[in-house]
Amino acid sequence: MKKTKIDHYTDKEALDFHNGNKAGKIEIISSKPMTSKRDLALAYSPGVAAPVRAIAENPDAAYDYTTKGNLVAVISNGTAILGMGNLGALASKPVMEGKAVLFKRFADIDAIDLEIDCNDANEIINSIKNFAPSFGGINLEDIAAPDCFIIEEKLKEILDIPVLHDDQHGTAIITTAALINALDISGKSIKKIKVVVNGAGASAMACANLFKNSGVPKENLTMVDTKGVIYRGRDNLNQWKSAHAIETKNRSLDQAIEGADVFLGLSAKGTLSKDMVKKMSKDPIIFACANPDPEITPEEIQEVRADAIIATGRSDYPNQVNNLLGFPYIFRGALDVRAKTVNEEMKVAAANAIAALAREDVPDEVVAAMGGDRPHYGKEYIIPSTFDPRLISVIPAAVAKAAMDSGVARKNIEDFEVYKEQLKQRLDPSVTIMQGINTQIKKNKKRIVFADGEDENTLKAAIAFKNTGLGIPILVAKKENIKQRLKEIGYSENLDIEITNSTDKVKREKYVNFLFQKMQREQGLLERDCDRMVRNDRVIWASCMVSCGDADGAVTGNTRRYGSSLEKITKVVDPRPGEIMFGLNMIVNKGKTVFVGDTSVHEYPSSEQLAEIAISSARVVRLFGFDPKVAFVSHSTFGQPLTSRTKHIKNAVNILKEKNVDFKFDGDMQPDVALNDQYKELYPFSEIVGNANILIMPGQHSAAISYKMMRELGGAKVIGPLLIGLAQPIEIAPLRSSTSDILNLASVAAYSAGVITYNNKN
Repeated sequence: MKKTKIDHYTDKEALDFHNGNKAGKIEIISSKPMTSKRDLALAYSPGVAAPVRAIAENPDAAYDYTTKGNLVAVISNGTAILGMGNLGALASKPVMEGKAVLFKRFADIDAIDLEIDCNDANEIINSIKNFAPSFGGINLEDIAAPDCFIIEEKLKEILDIPVLHDDQHGTAIITTAALINALDISGKSIKKIKVVVNGAGASAMACANLFKNSGVPKENLTMVDTKGVIYRGRDNLNQWKSAHAIETKNRSLDQAIEGADVFLGLSAKGTLSKDMVKKMSKDPIIFACANPDPEITPEEIQEVRADAIIATGRSDYPNQVNNLLGFPYIFRGALDVRAKTVNEEMKVAAANAIAALAREDVPDEVVAAMGGDRPHYGKEYIIPSTFDPRLISVIPAAVAKAAMDSGVARKNIEDFEVYKEQLKQRLDPSVTIMQGINTQIKKNKKRIVFADGEDENTLKAAIAFKNTGLGIPILVAKKENIKQRLKEIGYSENLDIEITNSTDKVKREKYVNFLFQKMQREQGLLERDCDRMVRNDRVIWASCMVSCGDADGAVTGNTRRYGSSLEKITKVVDPRPGEIMFGLNMIVNKGKTVFVGDTSVHEYPSSEQLAEIAISSARVVRLFGFDPKVAFVSHSTFGQPLTSRTKHIKNAVNILKEKNVDFKFDGDMQPDVALNDQYKELYPFSEIVGNANILIMPGQHSAAISYKMMRELGGAKVIGPLLIGLAQPIEIAPLRSSTSDILNLASVAAYSAGVITYNNKN
């Protein structure tokens, strides 16, 4: 069983993340225009009176005129925070905000965190009951047992919206999916297996219930708590434990595990021994899900049982039991049919859908999202990856259908194939791009130079690059300056990162010779000129490191204008043979990913250059997993109005036609025509109208203005500009980039170093 490195972060890094830009992780934005007096009048008074009256007459109209149908309340009282215990309601807020972010990221559900400062179950129930009409669903989180049982059960009785305590049911659904496939692989019947559940908390209870609802006979499941086996007649059992009591002579885990087919651990580190594992049946199924340390490690299991199928709650082993596979998609399906509850049928449907997905052949787009690995159904792949983009269309559809079939849906889905396509559109494939890149580069770590090593954001990015296992950073800086900078930003001075500069006489001589051989012929420079450049310029130094094979890639910029960095890099590095060099930005906004070029190199590209930019953009976009669709954008659409610049763009389109390229393209067209599918009926002859994902701009000025306005005014996420066509993997961060921006570009440089063939290094 392969083990990977766990990402580690310092408290300082985590605090900076939560306090960066603005405090916290969520914000409220308007989904309607709020620019004119008319907009405000419609949004509030007097226009708001119309939906108020409609809802008063028909409460279900709230789903049509408010956010209710896509809004979940994430609620905690902080009594059981992520294994840290009872730290209070306010301390749970960072976790609940995180849960809200996950709802949005994985299922496009808006969520609000609500922390209730109360330990009285009845008072919590009453509070939730009173504000529940505002929401389409309730997600309970980090509430200690037995209050979590009491609160959920009562709310299910009194509310007509889905209520889910994820600590219980999320774990149960994923674990049941894993069990279904583990049994399939081992050839065992769920109706005949013997199961031991070690732990009797909220998640253990839910898992036991769902196992039974999925076919495990009640008498075949033994639950063990800290006092031993829960058997009939045992003293002081509460009502929830009593429900799992069975007739048995076993009194300890050691006795219960004899001949067991399945061990499910939701307890504590070290509770399952190797001797106990030896006693289990042939092809044992062992789910050791205690966090952060499992009941027994996979390595310990394999020392005594090579035939075991193993899952844990950790990301550094295969088969991670992770609630992310469940709760976003369960709520998505429940909300879409306006379900009154989340019942057992819906949970079983979710588990079966997850299990079935793991058995399917993994398509290329999923391989890209998982960093190039193509998993195959078997002992080390019994549940899908949390980053599998198919989850959004598979699980909600199964949950919605189960809700309809079981009679708890208030809205029917007429065509499930159409619904699945709609679900796919809720999430943009770009959300998995950086995840896929980062997963890929972790396998073969590249040496990446951070040229502006003394800059605060660059230094933080280099530390993050190392700590998250993305690669090996190298800082161009002075050691004494780095120590001072680390002290200023509150990081440990024990920095295990290579620092380099021109005081290294061996490298300096090497780079001067390299540069002199290159530049004496091209620019007539003397050796002393090259020496001065190498000694005095960090960008030149970093570029020489990559060109001379002392590093695999580099990232620079952030402290100077883009053009200044580019000018220095191109003194050292040539364009790739046969390719044009240009800047390409990836822009993600409102569920859509668009690539824009040229944003940084050519002020007014010729028709031939525009065509070459389109060809290279298509190549790069394919590397990111997209099917390229190129629009040459302009102030005009198909020659209306006709100007000299329009002719210039039309010539580029004609050049591509003559080249018979293997991607779709069209132009000239205005950006809204390229991006908005409402224009399709106006221009039915074009396959690009409304479908474009690559915008080739007529000039650098329009490209740079466009992406920067989208970032600043539209809130778009921008990655880049990526420097395309350079003979070495070197990226330039725009002036004053964030730590995250620089880290992304470093990852792209490392990825490029691994997948693109560059000129041979000297």
